[in-house]
Amino acid sequence: MMKKKLRILLIILLFLVAVIGCIVKFYRTDNRPKVVVVLQDLDSQYWNIVQAGAEKGFREFDIDGKVVAPSFKSKKDVQEYVLKNVLKEHPDVVVVSPLQSAAVKSILQKFIEHKIPVLLVDTDIPLEHKTAYIGTDNFELGRKAGELLASGLQPGDEVALIAGEVISPVSGDRIKGATSSLKDAGIKIVARKIDLPNEALPARKAMTTILEEHPDVKGVFATTDIMALNALDVIKKQGNKMPVIGADGIIKMVESIKDGTLTGTVAQNPYDMGYISVETALKVIKGEEVRKNIDTGVDLITNDNVRQKLDFLKELLK
Repeated sequence: MMKKKLRILLIILLFLVAVIGCIVKFYRTDNRPKVVVVLQDLDSQYWNIVQAGAEKGFREFDIDGKVVAPSFKSKKDVQEYVLKNVLKEHPDVVVVSPLQSAAVKSILQKFIEHKIPVLLVDTDIPLEHKTAYIGTDNFELGRKAGELLASGLQPGDEVALIAGEVISPVSGDRIKGATSSLKDAGIKIVARKIDLPNEALPARKAMTTILEEHPDVKGVFATTDIMALNALDVIKKQGNKMPVIGADGIIKMVESIKDGTLTGTVAQNPYDMGYISVETALKVIKGEEVRKNIDTGVDLITNDNVRQKLDFLKELLK
């Protein structure tokens, strides 16, 4: 009889412990700072790396956070609808990599009107009363890319630029930076294929045309790695070899350096962007002052550090 009572008591105690644990967990989750990160898509490796950095920040800083994005194949203004749903959740801070859209800018203004701080990551836009921008100094990236490209060439050599929208603060600043340093080095830019979508086919067509019209071209700077890799593929298939500089540091671009196809490239730090944006969000929630522009830096990837970079990326995206 006594054993039976002890067994019942033990079952009751275990049940109470489980219930108390659930209650504690519930209140703990409710009381944590809430941060939502809205990216441009989650279908490409670059944005997956940003996501990994943000999620590391959620874990380390004990934040109730999530990363969301429209589908890569969605129309531009679909990000507006994603943001509208996030606004209904009323997070403590929203971190956004905005698409170039008046509708997106308008909904971000509504976050500010609702006293929700807006941090921009990766892509900066002229948004009144935004709290901060976390990302690359794209003029500096372009400048370093131009310097790296020029370092393997001679004054008077001809090069080409393949780029996205010039009106974009990302592509536009990269083009300006590269143009500046190439001009200083005495390198001639003889072809500019600009306002291209960041997709394989347009980059391949652009590179094919460049080689047909300018057979003496000795190098290429592309404002994204997707453009750079597809330009490189066209160059290789036509039996040529020349330096092609990208911008993002995705695995395939880094592997091209490791296997000797390229000697180097420049790269953003998307993982740091994600992590630092969450770290900054927490500072804002705590009422701490943060810098308006937080530069996440530009890496130069060469044979000296390529293995380390590749190991880091592969571990990150397991």
